[in-house]
Amino acid sequence: MISARGLRKAFGEFEAVRGIDLDVRRGEAFGFLGPNGAGKSSTMRMVAAVSPPTDGELRILGMDPAVDGPAIRGRIGVCPQADTLDSELNVRDNLVIYARYFGIGRAEARARADELLELVNLTEKAKAKVDDLSGGMKRRLTIARSLVNRPELLLLDEPTTGLDPQARHLLWDQLFRLKSSGVTLVITTHYMDEAEQLCDRLVVMDGGVIAAEGSPAALIAEHSSREVAEVRFGSADTAADAVNPHERYAEQLADLGDRVEVLPDRLLVYAADGDTVLEGVHARGLHPVATLVRRSTLEDVFLRLTGRTLVD
Repeated sequence: MISARGLRKAFGEFEAVRGIDLDVRRGEAFGFLGPNGAGKSSTMRMVAAVSPPTDGELRILGMDPAVDGPAIRGRIGVCPQADTLDSELNVRDNLVIYARYFGIGRAEARARADELLELVNLTEKAKAKVDDLSGGMKRRLTIARSLVNRPELLLLDEPTTGLDPQARHLLWDQLFRLKSSGVTLVITTHYMDEAEQLCDRLVVMDGGVIAAEGSPAALIAEHSSREVAEVRFGSADTAADAVNPHERYAEQLADLGDRVEVLPDRLLVYAADGDTVLEGVHARGLHPVATLVRRSTLEDVFLRLTGRTLVD
């Protein structure tokens, strides 16, 4: 569905995307994970055939966007990062009129609008004004609008930014249903749990380059451990002269796991068995104020690759 080799995008002297290679297969959910400014949105605009690459080779649906831009745009759907709904129209008419832009007849446009409103659970809001919708409803309507031309490829740029947890999970369910129906999804996000939940494969981008690629499980297996023991020490146990007192404890616990990560408020000990790590902590006479054992996540992968958190 998408093939890129040496893809670059520059804005003057600033290079937002610095020579990436990627392939997106039909029927999968493919993710771009990374912080703001990583190059995700610039890549998506090139894939959407609205921003020409500065250099490299790009093929969308087997076509060259520099030559076949209109044909590509007619076969893909785009859900932008910001809602661009028409506030002068009601919910249903936002879909009907957008469908007309694709040359879809009036009767068919109305039928598709009703079908999509049911898909995103907005049938009861069909006559409502856009301004009367919640943030989650607006995002669902934007996604519905991106589907009016029945695209083979759906691009979603930060689809759940600003939504509450309930709205995010509802949107995830609807995106899963779309993928199950055969639509190929390409998703950019800086939410690690979102990428892990939705994506079959993903790339971790940072500074315009791809730092790692694979399925969420494969990336975790390659760049992290099976479990993580989080250990937090209180002020009574810390060294007064240490900038970050947890650094002293990191040296004492280094041999208990594969790797120790020092954060401002806690230590992360990466190991196959987190409970064994905690037993070792207490066996050495140390008394943390809080402990937690959890499985490794994509956040741990990103910390390993870049040394900082995903959200700038």
